[in-house]
Amino acid sequence: MVVCLTGLWRYRNYLIIFLSPLLILPLPIIVGGPEASCGYVIILMTLYWCTECMPLAVTGLLPVILFPMMGIMESSEVCTQYMKDSNMLFVGGLLMAIAVEQWNLHKRIALRVLLIVGMRPALLMFGFMGTTAFLSMWISNTAATAMMLPITNAVLKQLCDTEAQAEEGEMGGRGAGPGTGIPKGQDNQAFVMGDKENSITIYDGGATKCTKDVKPMKNGIQLEPEPGVEESPEARERRLKREAKYLKLGKGMSLSVCYAASIGGTATLTGTAPNLILKGQVDELFPGNGDIVNFASWFGFSFPNMVLMLIISWLWLLFMYLGCNMKKLFGCGTNKDGDKEPYVVIKNEYKKLGSVSFAEGCILVLFVLLVLLWFTREPGFMPGWATVLFNKDKLYVTDGTVAMLMSTLFFLIPSQLPRCGGYSENGKPLKAPPTLLNWDVVHKKMPWNIFLLVGGGFALARGSETSGLSQWLGESLAPLQSIPPVAISLLLSLLIATFTECSSNVATTTLFLPILASMAVAIKLHPLYVMLPCTICASLAFMLPVATAPNAIAFSYGNLKVMDMAKAGFVLNIIGVITINIALNTWGAAMFNLNTFPDWANVTTIPTP
Repeated sequence: MVVCLTGLWRYRNYLIIFLSPLLILPLPIIVGGPEASCGYVIILMTLYWCTECMPLAVTGLLPVILFPMMGIMESSEVCTQYMKDSNMLFVGGLLMAIAVEQWNLHKRIALRVLLIVGMRPALLMFGFMGTTAFLSMWISNTAATAMMLPITNAVLKQLCDTEAQAEEGEMGGRGAGPGTGIPKGQDNQAFVMGDKENSITIYDGGATKCTKDVKPMKNGIQLEPEPGVEESPEARERRLKREAKYLKLGKGMSLSVCYAASIGGTATLTGTAPNLILKGQVDELFPGNGDIVNFASWFGFSFPNMVLMLIISWLWLLFMYLGCNMKKLFGCGTNKDGDKEPYVVIKNEYKKLGSVSFAEGCILVLFVLLVLLWFTREPGFMPGWATVLFNKDKLYVTDGTVAMLMSTLFFLIPSQLPRCGGYSENGKPLKAPPTLLNWDVVHKKMPWNIFLLVGGGFALARGSETSGLSQWLGESLAPLQSIPPVAISLLLSLLIATFTECSSNVATTTLFLPILASMAVAIKLHPLYVMLPCTICASLAFMLPVATAPNAIAFSYGNLKVMDMAKAGFVLNIIGVITINIALNTWGAAMFNLNTFPDWANVTTIPTP
């Protein structure tokens, strides 16, 4: 029996792939009609996306096969759904992110911020979180996490080494016993926290470990003193407390980085894929919306919410992993000598980058220019440059146009300041410098699978509209009109925040947003009142290592257990849902006029899965 179950589990993906279509086949056969056929495709794709039995992008291609074969849409119409304006905006944002990463501009920004905030535990954690969140606004959450965690571990390692040396020196001055004869030193006051029992040392392939008097290790944790060296009871007690303190600190720092990456991605329209899916779905379902969701309007709503979530998350992680002694957390009145060596580590890393190169300067200028053009294209409170110059009667220029314009410049501008003449060391004339980006780098780093996944969602929306499934669903959801809108938004946010823990955030938004749009139209509720909070909640996957790539990276770096992430993440999920709904019913309602049902949403049919 055990062997049989083991075999079934080993081949579970194949079983899901082949059995799922057969089990739900009665739907189109017995019920019949295009609505049932479209529902069959949507249910099948939902199962494949949730179980990930096959690549998500491949599942996103199923409408190209099934919609024409089931008589729902023509193949040419289905294929056009895979390349829309929002996809071009995504491409432009990713090209900017690739250029920033290619020339290490993101690392320079991160190290500079850490040099400014200093080495105090609370401020250091906030520095890591703030830097990661800012980077995640412009580059991928995964890249921001992967870059910040090694820096975090290097700093913690140096802090642990410094405190170990200080403790040895102090005990040596007291004659603590054999093996501790080191000149009298000083405690690292920066990390003398309120809870002395809290622990850590990490970095054993990802975690941080002390190198001073730290001998046998297990999972990055020192177990015993060096063999052959006698350790006094006092020295052992201090060593164990130090290990426990830094182990817990390492967990908190690792979680702070991965959570900040997910939170930061919600602040900008290009920060993470679900945001762009919302824009694409709104433009697809409500063509007359007047470009209500653009870079400026999204930033105006989401950035304050991101800052609020980040501060509350920081306070929660401080409470969980650093205790409540504010004086020692923030270093008020303590000696700063223990901060010097960790500060030097970061400063040396910054010096290794050298002076700002011509390429970095060009990318920084293009980055700032891109953001300014996005903000001023259609700011909302006044006519933007696009309205004055191009969009007088139609929406010719969009955020995608701006993104592609600036991104194309990466392939035109040289990476070095051009010089006339000159020779190389071997006497040959100097070649022309390469451009800021080349296609080989882009081809390697661009996540092409996302475009197929997002395109599959647009195809589902169009298929639902064409088949009439959206009209049927809207009529079925009409009784929800008796429920207060605040309760609807809160419950749906909790549902999405739970669902995204076990499913891709892209798949979650792709599946739910058209349904939410249909529901909103059916009950005469502003579509953004439910679509906005649910889109942001799809990025609040804090509880499981498999929920997002940043969580998985942190799990491998910080000696974390699943329960550590679940305990911290559960509270953050609740905090996120509450803050998003507060934002929705305060400045969000004023910005998007959410208290009234807009004319552009008054359509006859809305595509929904």
